[in-house]
Amino acid sequence: MAAIEESTADTATIVAGLESTFADELGALTVPWHGAAAPDPQLLVVNERLAASLRLDVTALRSVDGVGVLSGSTVPVGATPVAMAYSGHQFGGYAPILGDGRALLLGELVSSDSQRVDLHLKGSGRTPFSRGGDGYAVVGPMLREYLVSEAMYALGIPTTRALSVVATGRHVRRSGAEPGAVLARVASSHLRVGTFEFAARQGEVLQPLADYAIARHYPELTELPTSGAHNRYLRFFEDVVEAQASLVARWMLVGFVHGVMNTDNTTISGETIDYGPCAFLDAFDPSAVFSSIDRGGRYAFGNQPAVLKWNLARLAETLLTLIDSTPDEAISAVSAVLESFDERYEDHYAAGMAAKLGLTLPILDRTLVDDLLTLLAEHGADWTGSFRALANELRGNSARLDDLVPREHIAPWLQRWQGALAEQGHKAVETASAMDRVNPLYIPRNHQLDAALHAATDGDLVPFEKLLEVVTHPFDRRDEWADYTEAAPQSFSETFQTFCGT
Repeated sequence: MAAIEESTADTATIVAGLESTFADELGALTVPWHGAAAPDPQLLVVNERLAASLRLDVTALRSVDGVGVLSGSTVPVGATPVAMAYSGHQFGGYAPILGDGRALLLGELVSSDSQRVDLHLKGSGRTPFSRGGDGYAVVGPMLREYLVSEAMYALGIPTTRALSVVATGRHVRRSGAEPGAVLARVASSHLRVGTFEFAARQGEVLQPLADYAIARHYPELTELPTSGAHNRYLRFFEDVVEAQASLVARWMLVGFVHGVMNTDNTTISGETIDYGPCAFLDAFDPSAVFSSIDRGGRYAFGNQPAVLKWNLARLAETLLTLIDSTPDEAISAVSAVLESFDERYEDHYAAGMAAKLGLTLPILDRTLVDDLLTLLAEHGADWTGSFRALANELRGNSARLDDLVPREHIAPWLQRWQGALAEQGHKAVETASAMDRVNPLYIPRNHQLDAALHAATDGDLVPFEKLLEVVTHPFDRRDEWADYTEAAPQSFSETFQTFCGT
């Protein structure tokens, strides 16, 4: 548990420079609100590097007043925390009012590289959007989001990030009494497809929201006209489609299963958000589902690109009146952009897969990729380990690959792959090193993360801290980390489920 320092600064300086452009400009999409008092707030973990990049004083964050701010108990001087309103399609069904049921936007900070970001609390208590919930979160799920989001950042995948987790000293009723916690999250923004779904039904706020999103995330579009064939709103939609096509391709390349791809969890910025029921593949399986609430497999691993396209169609519907006053023209314009999603996704996926296999675009035999995926699926081969094993194969070390797929089954594919490498003029050892730079060795393995979170819930943070260190150095082989490359035992995988943590 991180030590809490004696207060040396007032709340105005703990998060100095906090602004509120979203609440100021789009008040119709917010409700001013304060977090619940925490009975005994204790800082569990704080992200010192992220704090420094946000020009925050880590010593002040560790102080009594700093922990008060991070827990939601204390409102920084000059801040106006708000609960954000949004709608959403959840498992395909439309919910007209969702919103921050257990979260608050404290405000915005400008980072050292001049990027505006949200500072957001999760688990800070009931809001007007709680819909009967208690508004609280518990230690395990908040530490899960902290660790997995930082692992994703280390993997180079666009993501929200975690600043801190504070235990509140409150016992929260879930399956039993669990220790409460608040996550402080940083994001390029918390604008979602669901935000636009809500605004589209409010009328006049839709265009200001679109202009705000453009100025914040795609500022190069602000000079475009508001009408005509190439207006800013159509280009905005195109840029969001591109960002999300790139994002989901990256998920697929690392074997990440989001678990709850509702439209309110699809960001306008193209960042991954909400790590409640997420997981990483061990054995490659396109039908893999880990979330306890995804009983129909809607958000299975292999379905993620199609679901993302469906979510983007919901965004397109909200923008029609902005894109063209003639409905048929607007529908035609957004449909053309939406239909480009598949090609955009395939381009990003092909580029990433080529790098994972040490090959060079633009020439990539897609059947070579598909046949490898078939082999991995048929033999339940570990997704992350397989690509590292292929690199070792090029070094003349075949033992690991033989453990994953029998040699007699993969040998013909290996011949084709090595022939493709030779045709492109790639040398074996150099190619293996290049593959290791893009194929992680360490990911948040489900069994190790589960064990670390159980220990942390019981008050022991050491396994969590060790796993955090490992997964934030995903490409760096260290002998003492050998255990972290191992897939979960079959007995664990057969029964493992993830939960939203609500």
